[in-house]
Amino acid sequence: MIEVEIYAAGVRNLERILELDHELEAVPGLRYKVDPNHDIVYLDFDEPTLTIQEIRAIFRKLGLEPRVVGAVPSDLNPKSKTQPLRVG
Repeated sequence: MIEVEIYAAGVRNLERILELDHELEAVPGLRYKVDPNHDIVYLDFDEPTLTIQEIRAIFRKLGLEPRVVGAVPSDLNPKSKTQPLRVG
């Protein structure tokens, strides 16, 4: 399981919660909970179906500025399609 906490000031607004619900309900394998008292959204995935950039884009689309609380799980970072060069 992959867990991420997102702080987004203003997410406690009911309209924002409903908009966020609409955006996140389409993501397969994602469960989430909004803590409106602290403007925190808890996300957990069975497997990485979104990257951290895609998660941020969802929040920004709603006019929120997301901040990840703690470390970003490595599974949510996009994988590079290039191979590092080896000198030797």
